[in-house]
Amino acid sequence: MNRGDQEIHRCPWATGPLYIAYHDTEWGVPVHDDRQLFEGLVLQGAQAGLSWSTILKKRDNYRRVFDRFDPRRVARYGPEKVSRLLADPGIVRNRLKIKTAIDNAGLFLDVQREFGTFDAYLWRFVGGRPKRNRWRRLSEIPVRTPEAEALSADLRRRGFKFVGPTICYALMQAVGMVNDHLVDCFRHQEIANRF
Repeated sequence: MNRGDQEIHRCPWATGPLYIAYHDTEWGVPVHDDRQLFEGLVLQGAQAGLSWSTILKKRDNYRRVFDRFDPRRVARYGPEKVSRLLADPGIVRNRLKIKTAIDNAGLFLDVQREFGTFDAYLWRFVGGRPKRNRWRRLSEIPVRTPEAEALSADLRRRGFKFVGPTICYALMQAVGMVNDHLVDCFRHQEIANRF
């Protein structure tokens, strides 16, 4: 793709319109809104064992049926709502993942009460600022880091599920706690300059 007369370099995983839009506008941008962080937590858990493109295609449906990811509402879902969710082809219809999203919503609220915001809790794991990596090849990017392992361990201690170190690192990448765009990707410097 070109911007004017310049060729744009992206991370090699950003192929196809869905991934390109996500890569160019969202991935790696620091997020400090608790509702968006809850969305990220739910969607990363839903993605376990599936491709991220599957989740991106279903994200608008998730937002609709999960009340725009309002953790207070999600935490109150009962058996009738679970049955409706399991019947909805617009999301991943996995009982354990749905139940986990509901249970995690209650735990998310507990963290908010303890720290004021989930944002304040989460960003402690990177010292409050995005970690700027300088990867040159996709093969250099880890699937888990000591920070992700610490986050995973703490979330699990609090009772959260679907929060292993790999899921936690994917969340950290998605919400901009780390800048894992390759150094030759146009987004690497854009994000570094803005945050």
